[in-house]
Amino acid sequence: MTRRTRQFALGAFLMQTGHHIAGWRHPDAQADAGSNFRHYVELAKLAEAAKFDAIFLADTSGVGSTHRPSLARTARSDFFDPVTLLAALAAVTERIGLIATVSTSFHEPYNVARRFATLDQISGGRAGWNLVTSSTSAEAQNFNRDALPDHAERYERAAEFHDVVLGLWDSWEDDSFVRDKASGIYFDADKLHVLEHRGKHFQVRGPLNVNRSPQGRPVVVQAGASDDGRALAARTAEVIFVAHQTFGEAQAFYADIKGRLPEYGRDPDDVKIMPGIFPVVGRTQAEAEEKFEALQSRVDPVVGVALLSTVIGGVDLSGYDVDGPIPALPETNGPKSRQHLLVELARRDRLTIRQLYQRIAGARGHQQVVGTPASIADQLQQWFEEGGADGFNIMAPWFPGGLEEFIALVLPELRRRGLFRTDYTGRTLREHLGLRRPAHATSASLARRDSHATPERSVDTSSDARARPRAVDENTL
Repeated sequence: MTRRTRQFALGAFLMQTGHHIAGWRHPDAQADAGSNFRHYVELAKLAEAAKFDAIFLADTSGVGSTHRPSLARTARSDFFDPVTLLAALAAVTERIGLIATVSTSFHEPYNVARRFATLDQISGGRAGWNLVTSSTSAEAQNFNRDALPDHAERYERAAEFHDVVLGLWDSWEDDSFVRDKASGIYFDADKLHVLEHRGKHFQVRGPLNVNRSPQGRPVVVQAGASDDGRALAARTAEVIFVAHQTFGEAQAFYADIKGRLPEYGRDPDDVKIMPGIFPVVGRTQAEAEEKFEALQSRVDPVVGVALLSTVIGGVDLSGYDVDGPIPALPETNGPKSRQHLLVELARRDRLTIRQLYQRIAGARGHQQVVGTPASIADQLQQWFEEGGADGFNIMAPWFPGGLEEFIALVLPELRRRGLFRTDYTGRTLREHLGLRRPAHATSASLARRDSHATPERSVDTSSDARARPRAVDENTL
């Protein structure tokens, strides 16, 4: 077989007991997963042994619902802070990437920059930050607010937040710390840069008190698919985690994002698009469908309606007939793209509320594939080779068995087709994903200004110069 030069990326999306809303009720599921560190250690080592590019952790800053009857029947209320968890997992893994979600709506850029820079150093250059703007009022109420800020305002804040974080990550050049005992020079003062950012949302002096990492800086991941989300992603994202129901939707999104990149001086390879995939694997189609139906049969209707109410934009559907159609919905201030996706799905397939919550009970709007290793590989291959994806975030229905089955059954088929690696060839997350190591902002900007120099390639293509570090005056320290 001819060796492929292009292979896709795989992330293992770890969510407590599993992605199916009733996954925690599976007989072999780790029911206490949300509070069980050893469980995460086993999953991380399992994914690393399988040569996944990264493990991915979502997050929400609080318990997502106040509806106790449904909340008491789901395994979504106890889970670790993702950055703290990944820092611990960095000590028991060596190669796999570590991506955590942190919101720009309820944190400050300096704290986020420092946490991820620290994780990047601890892990030897394996960190990634999933930038989100949050989507529930339950989170806002934990941070001195009654409700979420307006959708457009959240994205405006996120854009400036991103620029400040990147500026802070460029506080130090690569070889700043000489630590020369003979001369008494600990770092080269000319290679320290102070941000001095003053913008609409943030005032941040800097510099960051964490050195530059082996991969330059953490990888920036985003998950927004609304118009505001796409605009931000095209300018700033290096990986995009997205939900699609059909191959046509995947192709259209892929073409749209890749087509926007030249506006920001970026190439198609500067951004990796990785849709979520919810796989239920069987050695036969009948076996796969039997496994899926066993999970579906455990979905409590109270839980199903509450899940749909949350995912569809925070609209309470508990007062409607579950065997009736989705009512007309007000525009949400939450996840606009997900609401649109689910409303279109319900209309296209004429689904009732019950049928729609059953449809999303596992994948929450992401693509659901129930089949054999060959049929699942067929779909992943089509999306990858025909302009729908650069890789996939695997959302196992329950843990640990759902991930074990994907690794044992689907990965050998993908490798037989030359679609996925047999071993790591690099040590950093950027090397796994095929992303360029970013040049320091100062050296990159100097190269661009020098018409006689060949511009140094960098994945940092922010058009906003407000958050650019400048050389420090040593007398101000």
